[in-house]
Amino acid sequence: MKNPPAKPSQLITKEFARQLNVNYNNKKASLRALKDEKEDANAIWYSLEELENYIHYIKTNGANDGYNVDGIRFYFGVYPDDEVHGEKAGLTTLFLVPTGKKAANNNTKVQSFSLMQEASSDIDSLDPMNYGNIGRPPSLIY
Repeated sequence: MKNPPAKPSQLITKEFARQLNVNYNNKKASLRALKDEKEDANAIWYSLEELENYIHYIKTNGANDGYNVDGIRFYFGVYPDDEVHGEKAGLTTLFLVPTGKKAANNNTKVQSFSLMQEASSDIDSLDPMNYGNIGRPPSLIY
């Protein structure tokens, strides 16, 4: 490979990932037992094509809205417990929200230090992404 990708600094070991998943499953199982709930999702899957398409969507539309899109924030959610959501009612979901900063105005030569240090925030003008495939039932175990 001519230019191999750099190894991401956020990688964790498979063992630690497994422990995180076990912790999540144990916590959810104990809560479920208290509430006598149905088995919940413990994994969400998106295809590479879906993710690449979403990234292209948020970069393009974010730039059109005057943002420098710099990431995606993953939020946990729970579907409303109603008939509209069918089998997903009351269950966990994971949705993606683009983050970034307003692009600097090219006419402004001096930016304040606090503005440059400002943390990326959710971009409200772009739609979040949801409806990945969930790992239930049976639950997936990492």
